[in-house]
Amino acid sequence: MIYVVEMDVNIPESWHEEKIADYLSREKVCSQEHQKSGKWIYLWRVAGRYSNISVLDVSGPDELHSIISSLPLFPYMNIKITSVCKHPNALRDLMI
Repeated sequence: MIYVVEMDVNIPESWHEEKIADYLSREKVCSQEHQKSGKWIYLWRVAGRYSNISVLDVSGPDELHSIISSLPLFPYMNIKITSVCKHPNALRDLMI
């Protein structure tokens, strides 16, 4: 199943620079592992915001939740998930 996931990150203002750096480092490692697995197909930054739009190809909602909730910054995100499928008028499939 293909999901479009929008993640808005809200790092607490009370965090010190070292804590932020630690979380960002762990977030990078975790998200890149999922990308290398082939499950996290696309990752785009939203210009002007601390947000991203991602496309994941997973077996279903349980696997999607497992991947998203494994992110260190998961507790500090507002997340919108949309399940999508190929449109009958589309000229091509998702480019993987």
